[in-house]
Parts: sequence; structure tokens; C-alpha cells
Amino acid sequence: MVVSTEALIGIALIELGLVVIPGPNMIYLVSRSITQGRRAGLVSLAGVGVGFLFYLLAASAGLATLFALVPEIYLTLKLAGAAYLLWLAWNALRPSGSSGFTPSDLTPDSHRKLFGMGLLTCLLNPKIAILYISLLPQFLDPSRGHVGAQSLILGLTQLIVGVAVNAIFVVTAGSVAIFFVRRPLWSRIHRYLTGTALAVFAVKLATDRTAPVATP
Repeated sequence: MVVSTEALIGIALIELGLVVIPGPNMIYLVSRSITQGRRAGLVSLAGVGVGFLFYLLAASAGLATLFALVPEIYLTLKLAGAAYLLWLAWNALRPSGSSGFTPSDLTPDSHRKLFGMGLLTCLLNPKIAILYISLLPQFLDPSRGHVGAQSLILGLTQLIVGVAVNAIFVVTAGSVAIFFVRRPLWSRIHRYLTGTALAVFAVKLATDRTAPVATP
């Protein structure tokens, strides 16, 4: 087997942990689903899925090699990503903060624009960039053969988990949002848990000294 079972489980668990933490993708998809309906949410999710695919193809083509050769670029992106995650944590933990299931006011858009906004939201999401550039390469094992193929398989695992969980958010967004509106205590608990998780992840990311692995 090109990729070990441990690597597949590891990348799947990391993606699951990232996707359930409120971030740009979740907030946009939930807001769109609540304000314009599930179909709009699913069209937006299709754009997010293409964004995942873009990062997957870039990683398989050897994107991590660039950061192994030019560590300053890697460090800059990592610190920028950590700062962004801390900003998300502050938005969740501050007294006037809101849950990821608190919808934003969005005007109805065409399917074409929904797809494009989903794609753009994913491409600008630092959590996805961090996953492919910093975390995924750590699961590559040159002794198992072509690392490009390994990167592709692991990336597809991430894509499947990410799209599947986000689809659940889209379908259940309305019900979950109503649950939190009617139960403000649970909404605060959700905010505090996710905000704390974001802060911890940001600190670990900023202080991690692991260098990216080149993928020839």
C-alpha cells in the first residue's frame, strides 16, 4: 500500500478537527444555507470542494518543495495563519462574539456567484493552506514510493472528509441555528470551546519548529 493506514487515519482526524472548528468555510456555508436555502449552500459547497482540489493538485505537484527550499516563505505563511486563527478565536471568545452557526446577513445570489464565492472563500482560508503546506507533508514516507502519489491519496482523504462534514453543516444549518438561538447557554459553551481550540491550535502552529518536507 502506497500510504499507511496510520497516515490515512491521521490526516482524516486532523481534517475532522479543523472542519468542525468555525472558520471561513463553515461560517459562509452556514450563513448561505440559512439565508438562501440548502440548495444555495450545496452550490457554495461545490465551490469549496473545487478549492480543496486546487490545493490538492498544487501539493501533489510539489508545492511543499518550494517551502522547504525557501523556509522564509513558509515561516511567513505559518505565522500569518496563526495570527488569523487567533483573530477567529478572539471573535468567538469576546463578549459580543457569535457562534459559527450564527448566520450573517447575505443577499440572495445566482448559482454562478454562489459557486465562485465558495471557491474564493476556500482559496483564502488559511486553515486549508496550512493543512496542505505544513501538516500533510508530515505524513509522507519516501520509503513507500512516489511521494506525489502519497500526497494525492492523503489529499483526497482530506477532501472527502471536508466535503462530507461541510455537507452535514449545510443540511442541518437551520436546525442547529434554531437550537442555539433558543438555548443561549449552549451557544456560549460552543463559542468558548471552539474559541479555545482555535487559540491552542494557533499557538501550537506558531511555536512548531518542524520544517516542511520536500516532495520531489
